[in-house]
Amino acid sequence: MDSLEALLTAPGAPFAVERGEDGGLAYAEGPRTLREFAETTWAFGDTPFLIAETGRLTYGEFFAAACALARRFLDPGEGGYGLRPGDRAVIAMRNHPEWQVAFWAAQLAGLVAVPLNSWWTADEFAYALDDCEPGVLLVDGERYERVAPWLDAAGRGGEGGRRPWTLVFHDGGRSVGGARVERYVDLPPADPQLGPPDIDVQPDWDATILYTSGTTGRPKGAVATHHAHMGAIANPRYFAALSSLGRGQIPGQGPVPVGLLTFPFFHVAAFTGFYGAMAAGGTLVLLRKWDPDAALAAIRDHGVAAFGGVPTTALQLLARAAELGDPLPTLTMFNTGGAAAPAHLVGRLTDHYGERIEPRNGYGLTETLGGVTANFGDQYRRWPASVGRPAPAVETRIAGPDGTPLPDGEIGELWLRGQCLVRGYWRDPAATEAAFTPDGWFRTGDLATSADGRISVVDRIKDMVIRGGENVYCVEVESCLHDHPDVLEAAVVGVPHPELGEEVAALIRTRPGSDLTAEAVRAFAAKTLAAFKVPAHVLLQETELPRNATGKVLKRDVRASVTRARPRPSPSGD
Repeated sequence: MDSLEALLTAPGAPFAVERGEDGGLAYAEGPRTLREFAETTWAFGDTPFLIAETGRLTYGEFFAAACALARRFLDPGEGGYGLRPGDRAVIAMRNHPEWQVAFWAAQLAGLVAVPLNSWWTADEFAYALDDCEPGVLLVDGERYERVAPWLDAAGRGGEGGRRPWTLVFHDGGRSVGGARVERYVDLPPADPQLGPPDIDVQPDWDATILYTSGTTGRPKGAVATHHAHMGAIANPRYFAALSSLGRGQIPGQGPVPVGLLTFPFFHVAAFTGFYGAMAAGGTLVLLRKWDPDAALAAIRDHGVAAFGGVPTTALQLLARAAELGDPLPTLTMFNTGGAAAPAHLVGRLTDHYGERIEPRNGYGLTETLGGVTANFGDQYRRWPASVGRPAPAVETRIAGPDGTPLPDGEIGELWLRGQCLVRGYWRDPAATEAAFTPDGWFRTGDLATSADGRISVVDRIKDMVIRGGENVYCVEVESCLHDHPDVLEAAVVGVPHPELGEEVAALIRTRPGSDLTAEAVRAFAAKTLAAFKVPAHVLLQETELPRNATGKVLKRDVRASVTRARPRPSPSGD
């Protein structure tokens, strides 16, 4: 593998890197801005780009529509919005093809795209809208109803007040109207000959504000430049090229890739997916909502070669395919992200389909704009608990408490530095200073180890349980519990104890009809875990674990559930 990496990263190679003035690594070649990247997709013409239940777009149709909307954004005359580069464009809708039109129109116009979580409530939307102060809202009908109260409040200053323009997609027959509100279907058709507006977008301009998932508090707006996004685009391209070479193929040759993308577009895991597809002229199939039967039908009907989803949906897809005896004949790539993948996932895939379907997982954060490490193929099968090695323009450090690098095998905080890192948090210098060192390293908050450059994430620092002075890493316990055949999902947390400080507790989703008991779970865990790691409290349920829109388990909700259900803690000397 090392020789293949050298082939791709040597001076003059497609993924050669150089060290910038800020001390971090960056790719030496490639487009400079998201606008330049979007312009390259025009060459794919009539190739299908997006296929969804609500419609489909070719690359040519997509680019023409994005250009027309970008021109409308900047047009100061009648019918235009009169926005200026740097104004914020909020995007809040389901995975409609028009989501991509809206996002890329913002990039072509030099606006700052602000994709918001489409599952948010009206209050959560109001918080982000107050925070980013948008010049335009691009929403579907469902989200329009949730932002309407904020729009009404914004417009009470007379003459529209500070009320931004609002463009509504897929209104679904809802009542849409008022000052500065338009429906997308009412806009004139796009003229493919006009192209994007005449504006020179610069690499150091802000391109996006991506709000963190907010599992521990109010979301923060992570701000990324065009330069950072170009690093995020190059990372999946590099991993795809390395994967192709490892399979004896020439990168970029072969049929146009077709992928099933199940991540919500506002999530950075989706960015990794659609950036990779657009770079290759690939087709993305979209689902209105997750359903394993609908996913299997989409794979079959569209000849999907690559699946991308969180581990929960991936396991559900494999389970349903096994129930139906579906051989998934077109599938060649199985990608998971957005949450830690249980170590047994790759084993299940290999047991059913051999080595025909290549497994892939990795590691990324909102602050890295998607995946920065990848583990795939034989490497993944050999080291299933690892998230792989980093991309060429990403440096990693396992840092001790004082920030000094730790040797291989020791657990410390994972620090990252490189082109794809955000520049900080929107209007929050204190949070920026807390997260970034003066020389550009980002403190991820994840505990990890390194071995020969291969990273294994152990736990979130805040999730680690300290029981009587012993560190218990929740990921390790969860991995053990997932090995039980009756366990579909498991989340491990620490709960208070009067003498031990904390003790281990687990919330488990069991298979329907299972007769699994808490005692049986504890006995199973005790076969492979030290006694202090075995959950003292086990709560079983058949319903799904609480998760946010990005697929991450809400540990605070898990902790509340097991705390309510457990017996009152008593002093213990074990």
